[in-house]
Amino acid sequence: MSDATSARIQAEITETPVVLFMKGTPAFPQCGFSARVVQILSHVGVPFKGINVLADPEIREGIKAFTNWPTIPQLYVKGEFVGGCDIVMEMFQSGELQTLLAEKGAANAPAV
Repeated sequence: MSDATSARIQAEITETPVVLFMKGTPAFPQCGFSARVVQILSHVGVPFKGINVLADPEIREGIKAFTNWPTIPQLYVKGEFVGGCDIVMEMFQSGELQTLLAEKGAANAPAV
């Protein structure tokens, strides 16, 4: 991964409270796992920025190297990697996701 790609990813997760690296867009997810995470975030009412990795091969490969996590989607809250679809789903079902968002002050962050 290039330094420029790493810097772009770092800037995205630093500047925006909740970022989802996903396949497709929040309005038109292009995989079931991305769609599920979008549904969860929408359900809990958290504004987030979706970054379509299909539109940018460097980001698509770079995000996997950045976190050392092999799959997409990837959710970040206040610059911290939370996890992929399964982890986000488990955290949502247990209430842990809502707690994390509230503790990080992301639950009522302005929409991007």
